[in-house]
Parts: sequence; structure tokens; C-alpha cells
Amino acid sequence: MMRLKFIAAACALAACLSAPAYAGSAAFSLSSSEIKSGHTLDAKQVFNAFGCAGGNQSPALTWTQGPEGTRSYAVTMYDPDAPTGSGWWHWVVYNIPANVTHLEANAGEVSGKNLPAGAVHGRTDFGASAFGGACPPVGDKPHRYIFTVYALKADVLEVPADASAALIGFMIHSTKLGKAILTAKYAR
Repeated sequence: MMRLKFIAAACALAACLSAPAYAGSAAFSLSSSEIKSGHTLDAKQVFNAFGCAGGNQSPALTWTQGPEGTRSYAVTMYDPDAPTGSGWWHWVVYNIPANVTHLEANAGEVSGKNLPAGAVHGRTDFGASAFGGACPPVGDKPHRYIFTVYALKADVLEVPADASAALIGFMIHSTKLGKAILTAKYAR
């Protein structure tokens, strides 16, 4: 009997730990007019180097208002299937003001001119502070490209200009109120 109570308590704790961090999490969502969840990325979102020939343009992204207390947003694109042992960060944007709920197509352009005022590009695994499109190895299985918008409780993330995507990710997760995900795929 005691073992059953322990198992029930453990299950209840697991349910609490996996519950959303705020009420109404289902309402926070991410969409794109250019890519659809589960579908293949367009050539516009493919890198234009390392043997890939694409437009290297970030897609237009739109999200619903974040949870109560959202003071800024961050957006990332990550490939967990990259053959690195740690995945590949293709895009990191942070300090997006709370009143902004979209990024236009090609917001990831290297100059940053298409970003909302105040938003900052972080350094990607390509070594640049800009969008870097999909470019999986030839013949590899389709890779997943996970676009995530994070609602943050900080107005500004204070990170060094040359910070790695991992450090920026740590800062994002330390102030995260919620997140919404859109996953596309690509192979060559």
C-alpha cells in the first residue's frame, strides 16, 4: 500500500513538473506564411555556401502575444540532427520588444536592418551574427529545423557581443516565461 502511495505521489509530481509554466500556454503559438510545420523548407531558407545553393533568407514568423509578464522575445532556429554531437544553431535573435509579434522575411539579414528596433542577432554556429540557412550533409536523413519564439520576463538580455549561441540560450532559458515552436525539415 505504501508503495502505491509513493508511486501516485511520484506521478503527481511528474505531472506538476511537466505542466506549463503559466496558464494558457496553449494560446502562445508560432506560425509562418512561408513555412508549414512538418513540411520541407523552401530554397529561400537554404544556406548559400558549404555546397548548398539557396537564398539564405530567414522566413517571416508571426506569434501570438506571450503570457502575462512578457517583457521581450527571443527567436532561434536549431538543427538537433546536425552531425556535431551538439546540434547546430542557425539563428539567434534576442531583445525583441514585447510589443512586436512578428519578424518579416529576411529579418536575419547580416546588417540587422530588417530587425525590429532594439533586437540583436546572436552569433550562430556558422560564426556570423545573422541567419544561416539549412545545409545538412548530402545523403543524410532529413534534418529538423526548430524555430522557437521565447517569451521572456526581461526587457533586455545582457550578453557579450561575441557570446556563443549556447551562452545566449542559457540567458534565454533563465528568464523564459513560455515558448512556441514550429518545426520544418530539409534534406539534400
